[in-house]
Amino acid sequence: MDTFDRFAPFIRDFIYRNGWQSLRAIQVAAADVIFNTDDNLLLSASTASGKTEAAFFPILTLFSEDPPKSVGALYIGPLKALINDQFLRLNDLLEEAEIPVWHWHGDVSSSHKNKLLKSPSGILQITPESLEALLMHKHAYIPKLFSDLRFIIIDEVHSLMRGDRGGQTLCLIERLSRLANVSPRRIGLSATIGDLTQAGDFLSAGTGRRTAIPRIELKGIRWRLSMEHFFNHGEQAGAQSGSGTALAPLDEASDSAPENADPGIGYIFDHTADRKCLVFCNSREECEAVTTTLRSYAEYKHEPDRFLIHHGNLSASFRETAEDAMKDDERMMTTVTTATLELGIDIGRLERAFQIDAPFTVSSFLQRMGRTGRRGMPPEMWFVIREEPAEPRSTMPETIPWMLIQAIALVQLYLEERYVEPPKLDRLPYSLLYHQTMCTLASSGELTPAQLASRVLSLSCFNRISLDDYRTLLRHLIESDHIERTESGGLIVGLAGERQVNSFRFYAVFQENVEYTVRSESEELGTVVMPPPAGERLAIAGHVWLVEEVDHKRRLVYCTQIKGKVPAYFGDCPGDINTRVLERMQLVLSETKGYPYLMKNAEARLLEARRTALNAGIQDQPLICLGGDTYCLFPWLGSYAFLALERFLKLRCAKQLGLKGLDSSRPYFINFRMTASREEFFRVLTEQAEAELDPMELVYPGEVPVFEKYDEFIPVELVRKGFAEGILGIDEMKKRIRGWTRFVN
Repeated sequence: MDTFDRFAPFIRDFIYRNGWQSLRAIQVAAADVIFNTDDNLLLSASTASGKTEAAFFPILTLFSEDPPKSVGALYIGPLKALINDQFLRLNDLLEEAEIPVWHWHGDVSSSHKNKLLKSPSGILQITPESLEALLMHKHAYIPKLFSDLRFIIIDEVHSLMRGDRGGQTLCLIERLSRLANVSPRRIGLSATIGDLTQAGDFLSAGTGRRTAIPRIELKGIRWRLSMEHFFNHGEQAGAQSGSGTALAPLDEASDSAPENADPGIGYIFDHTADRKCLVFCNSREECEAVTTTLRSYAEYKHEPDRFLIHHGNLSASFRETAEDAMKDDERMMTTVTTATLELGIDIGRLERAFQIDAPFTVSSFLQRMGRTGRRGMPPEMWFVIREEPAEPRSTMPETIPWMLIQAIALVQLYLEERYVEPPKLDRLPYSLLYHQTMCTLASSGELTPAQLASRVLSLSCFNRISLDDYRTLLRHLIESDHIERTESGGLIVGLAGERQVNSFRFYAVFQENVEYTVRSESEELGTVVMPPPAGERLAIAGHVWLVEEVDHKRRLVYCTQIKGKVPAYFGDCPGDINTRVLERMQLVLSETKGYPYLMKNAEARLLEARRTALNAGIQDQPLICLGGDTYCLFPWLGSYAFLALERFLKLRCAKQLGLKGLDSSRPYFINFRMTASREEFFRVLTEQAEAELDPMELVYPGEVPVFEKYDEFIPVELVRKGFAEGILGIDEMKKRIRGWTRFVN
């Protein structure tokens, strides 16, 4: 009760009004750190555990006792939808307090923003991209806006720890703090962090403060989890099996389903009836296809359309319609979505989440599972694994249900070890270096080369960038007219650079494709990357449309709605899978135990896969002969270590092994032909792995491996170096090869 008594009266009233019987452990721990120390704070706890309130209750108490003279707390969220959601939540919390809450992103009106600029106060909620725009275009306002900034809250901090967007966020915080001459404490919130110590170091970078990480004792996890497998056509794996675990009702697709119905989607259709559900897909294309199919089932059965769609290429109106419908507890709707509804926006009392195929990470699985189970109910996830039946001439590795094995591995890693992928913080962020260089020049005006280098290279995320590399970058940018040298020797933004920094797309560091806006009459449907020509069909917003006209100059597509099905294309790419996931997949195939969440078809399909693996011997032997001189290698390596191994085989070992026809199914297996024996294969690999290896040797001659958004503006030698030394998982690859020495007699 000491913590409760310390809170401001309006917060105690809020707690009473909401009928809370007690404070949660995380709220007590957070209050202790914020009230009694000067530390940064990392709060890691499950979704709906009260992290947001844990951070804001003590902060708002301090503000009520000593009001800040400017914006006092800056809340950075990864999604506009999350910003909007938290904006409403804080308004409710502050209903009786005189602490304003502002939000700032592309959909917020200018009048709202101007009020903040005239009278900065309270709490500002913003995305990293909008904060970048604020620093660039309202540079002179920054000291006034943030002169008394005391806290920076980073929500869903795990989502910012694996790429340039997280680095950009740290750069923004450091640049803002310098401009306003403040040293705010940082508070990170997340439900899925793998390495808390690493995350704490990330949060504290450049602050000189330690990060307090309260260790909250976890209660036993209570999940409702099921996993079922479907062949897209033909007899199902469990058709001849009498076994199966009845964790959830198992029905075949309805007898009244359309002819040639997809049994997996039919299963989802039947089990979303009269419930509020989310269906997660791994790509926007699949999201569109699944929504279209579910709607066609509803039409076939003469039922009302109860399906919504939500992904990043839809217009704001479509996304907000889905969000509002899901928040209405009276409407039993199902939303088909990608990762856009994975993060912490509150969408009401969800009863069930479906996951089509396996996600790429344990983190993503936990986030998606955590969308359900609020308001006293256990989290509930139904995996639906879909697979095309193997062709008669398919090779052994093609007959293994990789998505089913991956889904099991993700679940088991967390259940057994509480494993979540650690952050990847050791890249060479040259693309971000270009971006922050141009942002610094655009906002500051003319700087000498020494001043520019001092401001940019002192940002903590560039600690691996050498001064020589930065000189190489600046010389290249001057030659390409992105930067111009003045008569006095200073540097300013050049003509080519102006075209970049003046685009609204420049604020983001994540990759964006050139998109066409799709319209039907006056309604904006969303965007696509590669529009089909007039007369062809297009899938978007869960419907099919006939393209009437494509205006390439204005990047507009005009269409009318029709019936039917057609694949969508938005330019998605597969995700990054960690080596620990692949290693657990190997164990799934080799161990004999069952998993209580497997349904009848999934259990039978797993038994088939294990028999296949046992007969082939892949549990003990990574290299399998498929017949003649054709082999298959199962390295059990994550995406970037697997990529390094591919290149290592081609560039360091192919000649000695007589290796040809290398064909990869990343990150599961590599097929190839070779003249060498199995023993010779392992001998050559281990010898080459022990020899001196310059990472640049694994970049193909003439290759410019563009991975990040601004790589095209960077000198070729830096792009190649960033890929070789910051992306390829060479150390993991070498460790795996050293483990194969036992196969060399």
